[in-house]
Amino acid sequence: MTSVAIVTDSCASIPEKIITSLNIHWVPYYIHRGKQVLRDLVTIQREQFYKWLPTAEELPKTASPGPGDYLELYDKLADQGINEIVSIHMTSKGSGAYQAALAAKSMLNERLPSLKIEVIDTLNVSMCHGWMVIEAARAALEGATQSEVVKRVKSMIPTTKMLQTADTLKYLYMGGRIGKAKHIVGSLLNIKPIISMKNGIIVSLGQARSRKRVYKLMVDMLEDSVGHMGKIKIAYVHAAAREEVEKIRQLVEERLDCVETIIAELTPALGVHTGPGTVGFCYFPV
Repeated sequence: MTSVAIVTDSCASIPEKIITSLNIHWVPYYIHRGKQVLRDLVTIQREQFYKWLPTAEELPKTASPGPGDYLELYDKLADQGINEIVSIHMTSKGSGAYQAALAAKSMLNERLPSLKIEVIDTLNVSMCHGWMVIEAARAALEGATQSEVVKRVKSMIPTTKMLQTADTLKYLYMGGRIGKAKHIVGSLLNIKPIISMKNGIIVSLGQARSRKRVYKLMVDMLEDSVGHMGKIKIAYVHAAAREEVEKIRQLVEERLDCVETIIAELTPALGVHTGPGTVGFCYFPV
């Protein structure tokens, strides 16, 4: 066991094998589907959820873990002899997880003063968030101190980027994230948007009318960012669209030097907002 425990949540979308091998601790998001309250990757799994989602007449609602969820995990780690925790979370501008973790830390300050918890807002989502967790866990396993782990994560925040596209805007429309003017919906549903993050907020970088065209634009943007054959670590992410991710991967690897590659499927709590067919990548230069 390392002296520094790494905590995150299900929306990091880190593959299970990596979570286990790096001893990463996590808590699930909540998904409210009608009267059902589901826990991301606990009572609802990816394959089951993505098969059901296209049949939904109304999108489920998602909710971040609460202070009690983090408090329970922090307490458990303390009972195991851990006295230092680095808790890493998706952008606070799109989720309450960061604030919930801070609240849990505050609750423990008086009761367990020897337990040192650092809570980090990654200002990002998906496997950008996930990469920071992975690199933190690797550093902890190598014997890094808590401050060294925190420094490593914070150094990645400005350089870790996401480019993602949805197969359809149907799910953004159903969730009220684009205008509901009926006369434009038909044409909007077939647009392939390019979505990224800037300062913790989702932004649009462009769009195309076909997958082939949008994939080329995304790889052009990646190459512009790091240079031709630039060295990167990259995670290809998707929602029930593994074959499409492989198409992007082929384009990327013709033009970039990928020193580490991960393929990760978005968890239901993330995929509900963009739907099956979502693909993209999260990367940082090395």
